[in-house]
Amino acid sequence: MERYRIRTDAAVYFVTYSIVDWLPVFVSEQACKIVTDSFSFCHGQKNLRINAYVIMPTHLHAIVFDKNFDSKSLEKTLFDFRKFTGRQLSDYCMQHAPPCFVATLKAAASKDRERRFWQSSRHPEAIETEAFWKQKLDYIHENPCRKGLVTRGADWRFSSARHFVSDGRENGDVEISALDWG
Repeated sequence: MERYRIRTDAAVYFVTYSIVDWLPVFVSEQACKIVTDSFSFCHGQKNLRINAYVIMPTHLHAIVFDKNFDSKSLEKTLFDFRKFTGRQLSDYCMQHAPPCFVATLKAAASKDRERRFWQSSRHPEAIETEAFWKQKLDYIHENPCRKGLVTRGADWRFSSARHFVSDGRENGDVEISALDWG
């Protein structure tokens, strides 16, 4: 049981989704597009708003909220997102990943599934202050730099860093929704 939960008294969350055994599946553009396309679908059809995100080789981070700041709706949408992307990415691995990746996904399976893509916890952390939001935003955008993948966060394709550096002129693969801390 994870210690972090989506609460009814908070609407904006920092979430992390990690691949089982930290498999580097997101070294493939096609695998990353499964995530970004799902973000886009959830934006258009399920009121999900993405304020910031980064897809790293083994995990992803995002700051998310529901269009109407409805935490119950957000929780359901994130459940659907996780379930859908887990299936799609597992299927992708079955067709394109090395056999050892497939074996790892199958070894992580539970009674209710034949394979597992995501680690069981998503660690949702409520963002209730502008200072905490800024801390998480910087963490997201500096993640590829900390890992030595790029020298500037804006150079990492699957990230919202370029959007923020360009003052919102560049969205990239995912539509970014602003938060007003006014």
